[in-house]
Amino acid sequence: MNMLHARRAYQMTRQTMNPREQEADVFRRVTGALKAGLEQEGIARARAIADNRRLWIALEASVRHPANQLPQQTKLAMLGVGRAVLREMENAKPDLAFLIDMNEQLAAGLG
Repeated sequence: MNMLHARRAYQMTRQTMNPREQEADVFRRVTGALKAGLEQEGIARARAIADNRRLWIALEASVRHPANQLPQQTKLAMLGVGRAVLREMENAKPDLAFLIDMNEQLAAGLG
């Protein structure tokens, strides 16, 4: 039952967040997994990197979407950072510290 209560509490908290806060929260959660990956090898690290890749691909799609009203210069900057992050994740051993830093900076800008 405790897990059910925890899930409900989390959902209620998310409902009170504005979209930017929700986006920052997603970046913070993915970043937490990357930080754990600094100390771990194997599936946990691979999953953290894969989740980070999906997050940045989703960010790129959002930035490119025609309804996105961010200034063009901001869009281009975000796409440039996104490309750097995605390139880093293509390495056999991605620099997790770099990925964490990029995620933390983006989360701080959103939150």
